[in-house]
Amino acid sequence: MKKTFFLLLIAIFIFGCKSKSATNTKLNNKAEVALKGNWTISSVTYPGSDYIKVTSFDVADSKCFVGSQWKFISNNNKGDMSLNNSGCAAFSSPITWFINKEGQYVMKIINETKSKKVLEGYVLKLANVSDNSFQLVDNANVGGKNIEVIYQFSRN
Repeated sequence: MKKTFFLLLIAIFIFGCKSKSATNTKLNNKAEVALKGNWTISSVTYPGSDYIKVTSFDVADSKCFVGSQWKFISNNNKGDMSLNNSGCAAFSSPITWFINKEGQYVMKIINETKSKKVLEGYVLKLANVSDNSFQLVDNANVGGKNIEVIYQFSRN
């Protein structure tokens, strides 16, 4: 009896401490299908954007993402992104992505390695999805304050 109780207690502890990671949740296939296709970032906004710089996705200044081209393929959760803003370094990379049931957009920039070898990614909030636009909202720490960086996407 003591062994059964002890095993039950351990099982409750293990399942009770299960991670609530963005990658450990179920997918929102309906939202993924809504994003399928070719998109352009039409604007990047955040408080104080005239005075401070935010580096997006460890790639470039957030303003360099205005005009960037994104392709989302929903049936295999792959795609690509390319920055072509004048005055900014050109950048292009395949990506893997998905949207979980909590409305979080999870992305890995693959570049020159396989996605399973890329251990870091980005989690943003998906917002205001329509047929022709949507937003990704990122949290950035600027001077000890959390600010929301909003990427406005428009369908091509």
